[in-house]
Amino acid sequence: MSDREKQGGKERAKATSRSSRAGLRFPVGRIHRRLHKGSYAEHIGAHAPVYLAAVLEYLTAEILELAGNASCDNKKMRIAPRHLQLAIRNDEELNKLLGCVTIAQGGILPNIQAVLPPKKTESHHPKVQSK
Repeated sequence: MSDREKQGGKERAKATSRSSRAGLRFPVGRIHRRLHKGSYAEHIGAHAPVYLAAVLEYLTAEILELAGNASCDNKKMRIAPRHLQLAIRNDEELNKLLGCVTIAQGGILPNIQAVLPPKKTESHHPKVQSK
């Protein structure tokens, strides 16, 4: 037996994930591993995966909130690819970020150009004047 066991040495603290320490849902450890394996840089700082996980979590929450609103507007209980498309294309900043992205089964935005509808002209029937 070692001296530490005899004296009742300190027990190891309960392991907590970096995601829980940062207060995030996205996996910081997995993102850190992917950054290492991706050869994006020679050195990856300790805070880089935390920051990237926070940014990805924020963008995901933003898109899901807008898509949820779009699904409620269409009286649906599930978010479909169409709702994601409407959410992204109706938001100026998300549209700029995801401008080159094609969403399968997303459809297109409803848009009728102003020159296409028939012009309103006077009625063919003359107005009846009352005496």
